[in-house]
Amino acid sequence: FIKCLFICLSFLYTFPFSERCLKSEISIENGFFSESEFAYPLNKERKYQCKSGYVTPDGKTSGSITCLESGWSPQPTCIDILTKLFDLFFIEIECKFPEVEENLIATPRKDKYRVGDVLKFSCRSRLKRVGPDSVQCYDFGWSPNFPTCKEQTKQCAPPPQLLNGKVKETPKEIYEHSDLVEYVCNTRFLMKGFKKIQCVDGQWTDLPMCIGNVLKIFMVHELHYSSVVQSSASPYHHRDSVEFNYMEDFTMIGHKSVTCLNGMWTPLPQCITTDEPKKCKYGLNRKEVQPLSKTVYDHNEKVNYKCRGATKLKHSTCINERWNTELKVITQPCPPPPQIPNAQNMATTVNYQDGEKVSVVCQDNYIIQGAEEIVCRNGRWQSIPRCVEPSGKCVSPPSIDNGDITSFPLLAYAPGLSVEYKCQAFYVLQGPRTITCRNGKWSSPPPKCLAPCAVSEEILRRHNIRFRWSYEKKIYSMTGDMIEFNCLHGYRRKTPVHTFRPICQDGKLLYPECE
Repeated sequence: FIKCLFICLSFLYTFPFSERCLKSEISIENGFFSESEFAYPLNKERKYQCKSGYVTPDGKTSGSITCLESGWSPQPTCIDILTKLFDLFFIEIECKFPEVEENLIATPRKDKYRVGDVLKFSCRSRLKRVGPDSVQCYDFGWSPNFPTCKEQTKQCAPPPQLLNGKVKETPKEIYEHSDLVEYVCNTRFLMKGFKKIQCVDGQWTDLPMCIGNVLKIFMVHELHYSSVVQSSASPYHHRDSVEFNYMEDFTMIGHKSVTCLNGMWTPLPQCITTDEPKKCKYGLNRKEVQPLSKTVYDHNEKVNYKCRGATKLKHSTCINERWNTELKVITQPCPPPPQIPNAQNMATTVNYQDGEKVSVVCQDNYIIQGAEEIVCRNGRWQSIPRCVEPSGKCVSPPSIDNGDITSFPLLAYAPGLSVEYKCQAFYVLQGPRTITCRNGKWSSPPPKCLAPCAVSEEILRRHNIRFRWSYEKKIYSMTGDMIEFNCLHGYRRKTPVHTFRPICQDGKLLYPECE
């Protein structure tokens, strides 16, 4: 059985670079791949699973995508199951065309609006809009509040001071209507709310909050073939950083430093041998962008592209098989975030760009049910949480990438109830396996699932190496495993001796080189 598994998986990895799709080329927000393969040939279908509390747009817990010549078929989606339920039962009666003042023009005009529909506003000539330029339909109605139209608007005084934070730029004496000001929090403080406030007819919109006592980390993961050159003392607090430097004959891919953000490290860089960087595939649909002369780009090569109907060029650079800026067509901005019932005041008139997030803070004596952040996607706010009165019960446990809870998810958990997490095949659990409901909150953050490393015949040939032990034919190695290599017959070591005993580190394995 082991021999058969090795042969089958090896075959999977021998497809030419241009005729396959890689797992690393796509990510699923609120979901994960339910199969363990890392590469797929053309026209191969791949299944994905939604995390607990999320479903596909058609209401199922799983879906599929296909490897095409242009890359993976459209991005898989997992949406909040509560949002889906509201879509199913209230979609046609949720919002009606609002009564607005005579000088305010609202478009598009319809009798009924679906949850998620956006209404845009403009004022008649020579009048100024005071308030948001658009609102969105939610299960609780239109939000935020509608704008008004005025002939004259007032200026604002300098912006207010922020406790444990400050204005990013040098303040002015006078601010005009619609001017924006951005805030930053002091070191080791986490921002909740909108980082920008706006002058609206003489008044500033609400300030964000800078919160202390955020989660700390007591260690940083080891980065092979590098050394720490700058670091604050352990434990590491919010916004503390650790800087790495790479050894001779190695190149660092990614940011040279990592930062602690609310108890989690930003992604580690990767140290690879100087001649190892991989190429990138250009995967945008040619119907969406102007055609390019090629579809594969070298490491450090830059691509310029323009979406059809647009005038502005977009740019991205290939960094070791990944684009440093996601390749995507122009997407619509979102209207100002909604005022969620029983949440702290979220009044703002600022629009947000695709991918931007806003944290939600419930009023005192209410707890959040759902995600703590809402995300702007394709002109609409996604995963809207709710602020509910605590009953001592806990909402559904937090979801994790590449893993799930072992029991059927409930809408609410009584105090004292526990849930256990597990990772999908070959992934290693890091953190508490079990969390418990206590006073309406879970006892600790959920664990993480660390990715395995995949070794294929193609990779071995590329580096002119083989497994040291003839009986060892490991296709997958779990995080923490050490793998020993030797040069192929007739080749000699090009990289130092210690590189021939790499350790799998959350899906990353640094291969030695022979020449």
